[in-house]
Amino acid sequence: MQTLSVHLLPNTAGCYSVKEAVTTAHMARELFDTPWIKLEVIGHSDTLQPDPFGLVEAAKILCEEGFEVFPYTTEDLVLAERLVEVGCRVLMPWGAPIGSGLGLNNPYGLRSLRHYFPDIPLVVDAGIGLPSHAAQAMELGYDAILLNTAVAKAGDPVQMAKAFALAVEAGRSAYQASPMEPRDMASPSTPVIGKAWL
Repeated sequence: MQTLSVHLLPNTAGCYSVKEAVTTAHMARELFDTPWIKLEVIGHSDTLQPDPFGLVEAAKILCEEGFEVFPYTTEDLVLAERLVEVGCRVLMPWGAPIGSGLGLNNPYGLRSLRHYFPDIPLVVDAGIGLPSHAAQAMELGYDAILLNTAVAKAGDPVQMAKAFALAVEAGRSAYQASPMEPRDMASPSTPVIGKAWL
């Protein structure tokens, strides 16, 4: 039997309660022999928004049991603080609702998370639809993008995956290059020193 040298990240997708999520995590650890778990506790069936209260409770239980918890969360700063306090060492905020392809609905909130958690790996987990969305997230200083629907539902998934790979690389390079700050007013890029005045 051939094995792949990759880490599996089991997921508690579809869980609407702490009990369901914790039980699913236990089964995943037993089946796949990994302490990693992407933790989802869904609070709303239409938006698939996380239940912040259930998410923190489940994360606390699982962290205390030795899991490495990757929580699917919103860009809410207070919720992020609670998740870190209970032991999460990675945060996975959404860009927009799962499968929507809307991109980054709240760049300000995502930027704030990066600012307040400079040493925590941050992964945009949902809502990405285009490679430009992924590049934007990486330009904000995010460490990775997790996506499925944008590639799976593309007319040419292989080509779309390649496009995302390039976008992620470009966005990361741009962040590392320390982009200029936006300005409200024009600022000449051509020096006027030595210009001939008539």
